[in-house]
Amino acid sequence: MTDSEFVESVREANNTALSRLGSSKSLYADTMGEMDIDEVLRAAATAEHHAAETYETWVETVDGDVADAFAETAEEERDHYDTVVGELDDHDPGEVPAIQSYLRGLDDDIERLGGFVGRTLAAEKSKEQMTGFFVGKADPQTASLFRGMGDDLDAQLERAITLLEAHCGDDEDCWERAEEAASEAIQTAYEEYTERLESMGVNPKPVC
Repeated sequence: MTDSEFVESVREANNTALSRLGSSKSLYADTMGEMDIDEVLRAAATAEHHAAETYETWVETVDGDVADAFAETAEEERDHYDTVVGELDDHDPGEVPAIQSYLRGLDDDIERLGGFVGRTLAAEKSKEQMTGFFVGKADPQTASLFRGMGDDLDAQLERAITLLEAHCGDDEDCWERAEEAASEAIQTAYEEYTERLESMGVNPKPVC
């Protein structure tokens, strides 16, 4: 399997979940229905804080090129957090998102890289919605901040799949382990999205 085939396979296997995580309902779920600017920023800050902590924890238990990749990603996520918090008066990170709890339970390099891919694909959808939200609020500066974060996610995805290609090579079992972890990360995020909407009496499925 090649790196591009891997990403396409993950996307296809999780098409429904990614599509709904990229819908306008995702921000509604992230903010528990409080769709004002500060709540959207707080939701973004929470996601960035806990992602940074996950990658910082991983750096402590790996070495070599994998450790370097996680360290670079942790720094990016911490920068994202600082950027978003700079738009707020205060922020309490709150509970760990379900996807980060799942990722922190992984202790194998290949599974972590797969989970890293899954989290990045899910986060891309979130950044697209946040960018669109601030465009709709006629706030191009904040929209640009989130667009820039989305660009960092592109680099993170490239970083992860390059490492998977280097570590898995032609080992199909290795690729399958990574893909399973990526899918589980996405599905964990989707399950939390679904549970939050249902708790507010909102149908998580799109209305056609």
